[in-house]
Amino acid sequence: MREKYTTSPRKCDLVRLQVQNVDKPLYRGTFHCFQSIVRQESMLGLYKGIGSPMMGLTFINAIVFGVQGNAMRRLGSDTPLNQFLAGASAGAIQCVICCPMELAKTRMQMQGTGEKKSKRKLYKNSLDCLVRIYKKEGFRGINRGMVTTFVRETPGFGVYFLAYDVLTRSLGCEPEDPYMIPKLLFAGGMSGIASWISTYPVDVIKSRLQADGVGGVNKYSSIMDCVRQSLKKEGWRVFTRGLTSTLLRAFPVNATTFATVTLFLMYMREGEECRIQDSEPQPVQLQPLQQQTQPTSM
Repeated sequence: MREKYTTSPRKCDLVRLQVQNVDKPLYRGTFHCFQSIVRQESMLGLYKGIGSPMMGLTFINAIVFGVQGNAMRRLGSDTPLNQFLAGASAGAIQCVICCPMELAKTRMQMQGTGEKKSKRKLYKNSLDCLVRIYKKEGFRGINRGMVTTFVRETPGFGVYFLAYDVLTRSLGCEPEDPYMIPKLLFAGGMSGIASWISTYPVDVIKSRLQADGVGGVNKYSSIMDCVRQSLKKEGWRVFTRGLTSTLLRAFPVNATTFATVTLFLMYMREGEECRIQDSEPQPVQLQPLQQQTQPTSM
């Protein structure tokens, strides 16, 4: 899948870079952000919000590949357009889990910025974060950023599966190919990069909306207000903030994900074909009847 929910430390500095105040920036770039988090908050600071992705990752993977596979069967022919449509449908449906999960992750990662030991913790963990948001803001609160998540995930997953399909066809990833695994890794990694580049500006806005209100003050009244304020203060470069961190993580994570899933499905298909062949009844060889000679009586 297009891996947004990894527990990688890179995800923490990505969110910090996307939502930091441009008037008083804490970080100059990806590497400086990484260094600052380790120095100020220890290595544990890199893993803030890890609970939320771990809780939802299994469900999201199941939804994405399950919906994509069923959609392809419904669409019939295996074409690049159908791959895009099947991926887009999978991305749209998994937003139900993805949005609250990313909200909790973002809030946890923004908590105690620059503090080795947070003096005032709003949330104990990801689950506590969602419960507190629900009590304060209701159902709408835990789905903050749902529209931007939907706008990001639907075309993003479409590009993800389309790019993987095109690359595997171009590279000739056949089971008998001795270089099949390296080709699958390359195709998966490049698919993740293509997917992120296609929707990254939306991800920046989503992160800002979900982080809005962490300090008790809401800066944005709507999606368009967030876009306007961000453009006015930071210009077009705001939509690439944190992109380096994202792409550094995207290639290895998505390469591993797609290669693992593809090899697993190939193994399952081979096993199913063997079971079908073993269960088929063997044809009975009928021997021709020998004509018996009747004894004659004298």
